[in-house]
Amino acid sequence: MENLIGLLRIRLRRGINLVSRDSNTSDPFVVITMGSQKLKTRGVENSCNPEWNDELTLGINDPNQHVNLEVYDKDTFTSHDTMGDAEIDIKPFFEAQGTDVQDVSDGTEIRRVNPSGDNCLAEESRIIISNGKIVQDMILKLRNVESGAVDIQIEWINVPC
Repeated sequence: MENLIGLLRIRLRRGINLVSRDSNTSDPFVVITMGSQKLKTRGVENSCNPEWNDELTLGINDPNQHVNLEVYDKDTFTSHDTMGDAEIDIKPFFEAQGTDVQDVSDGTEIRRVNPSGDNCLAEESRIIISNGKIVQDMILKLRNVESGAVDIQIEWINVPC
């Protein structure tokens, strides 16, 4: 990747109250895209509250670019049904990367990000120090669907020059 400034690790923890697309349940998986990069979680069968606990890593060359998250219901014989989408705004998280984490205790808050029309946050999100790294936990409210949210954590990984 040309002009790579870092890596963004996305931990897709779980889906919350996702819509049912098959009778009374769904087989959800998540697709993450940013520019030409496209990554996918494993599917979880028969669950509207799936636990993925998958980690996906994107190469970042522009922190102003949004990361797109789409949830689908896996179908074997037809095209996958959409279960909603969200954008991950990484700019506040990227701006926090200049913080010196040496001698800072776990759980120390660096910044709070509130839900707004400019993000898909379902609730306030905190950027904190965890195990000597800067991380952000967030619940993303899915758009273009009746209900559903996705619980994720993002972490920055520096790349050598």
